[in-house]
Amino acid sequence: MTPVLENISRGALGMFFLIFVCFLLSNNRRAINWKLVGIGVVAQLCFALGVLKVNFIKIVFGWVSDKFVELINIGHKGIEFIFGKLADPTGSWAYVFAVQVLPNIIFFAALSAMLYYLGILQKIVYVFAWMLKKLGISGPESVSTAANIFLGQTEAPLMIRPFLDKMNRSEMLCIMVGGMANTAGSVLAAYVGFLGGNDIVQQKYFALHMLSQSIMSAPAAIVVSKILFPQNETFIRELKVPKEKIGDNFLDAISLGTTDGLKLAVNVGAMLIVFTALMYLCNWILGSVGYWFSINDDIARVTNGRYDSLSLQMILGYVFSPVAWLIGVKSQEMVQVGQLLGEKTILNEFVAYISFGSMKSSGQITDPKSILIATYALCGFANFASIGIQIGGISQLAPNQRRNLTELGVKALIGGTIACLMCGTIAGALM
Repeated sequence: MTPVLENISRGALGMFFLIFVCFLLSNNRRAINWKLVGIGVVAQLCFALGVLKVNFIKIVFGWVSDKFVELINIGHKGIEFIFGKLADPTGSWAYVFAVQVLPNIIFFAALSAMLYYLGILQKIVYVFAWMLKKLGISGPESVSTAANIFLGQTEAPLMIRPFLDKMNRSEMLCIMVGGMANTAGSVLAAYVGFLGGNDIVQQKYFALHMLSQSIMSAPAAIVVSKILFPQNETFIRELKVPKEKIGDNFLDAISLGTTDGLKLAVNVGAMLIVFTALMYLCNWILGSVGYWFSINDDIARVTNGRYDSLSLQMILGYVFSPVAWLIGVKSQEMVQVGQLLGEKTILNEFVAYISFGSMKSSGQITDPKSILIATYALCGFANFASIGIQIGGISQLAPNQRRNLTELGVKALIGGTIACLMCGTIAGALM
């Protein structure tokens, strides 16, 4: 079998597996709109084909990714002003995460607020929402899902606040899955920093594919949510993007965006400190158990030194490795990618991307296809912490939906994870 046919067959197997899992977990299998599913999958395929294979679209998205990396470097000027020589990663202090990555979140949050105030972001969202509505979903669903391409899982629902309290369970799940499957533009730059480091070429490569994933995950989220919870009630057809602005004026909008970005950056930094420490604590406990039962040496031998003792990473790697293989990862690297998928789901995508960057630089993951699939599959907010974030954030906008949010939380996590895996599967199949 040629590499092209092998890629396509593995991709088809992966898509069948993911859709079948959604089918098994559906609350009403007979009501599934397979036409919507088919159109949604074709939309993902067409977009991925365009970005990966069609020269004109590749050039356009290449230009966008170049400008995105330029924006990151422009934002770095502010970092240099505050941190001086520490902002130079080539110095003896090397790459300092808190200096190189977290300030980018603040800059992009302020930039998003500025674009929102000017009304530019709303117009872009409307275009994407209009296209997504063609899949046969409600107006508010399409607006929120389109907004998730640029905004976070609690910011995007703000764009449909007047409709939230009237939405049915199928619509609420679609909004939740859309939030889990995508990522905010403010943290996209951080992911590029994790994987691209100081290499401009690598930064542009990962920026291109992360921007691509942001768009692909929108139809993926709709497909998954409408299999898990088919729409069989009347819904709001109106497509409307609110015109209200953040802040009283231009400077106020930038100020509010900066403050929100600062909160997000501090939150991300605090989460990474705690989750990383907890992971080491968990590994210490598991390693001690392995020592007591004299299995650590056996683990090192069986894994050829990949793991030197019983650890959380090892358990996650082997538990999620079948999923990694099914979505197209080479068998030699499926445990490593499985570990990343587990870290993303159990902990968060920041921890997973840091591990991914370390694996890539140390040569644990070298296959270009595995790297591409992991880049797409990890790019989303689908983790257990996000369930609480969505319940807390969205219920503040629509208190009457709190029960639906709590009951649909786990299903939304599964849906968001599968939507991200779909994007990775398609990217790997068309590489």
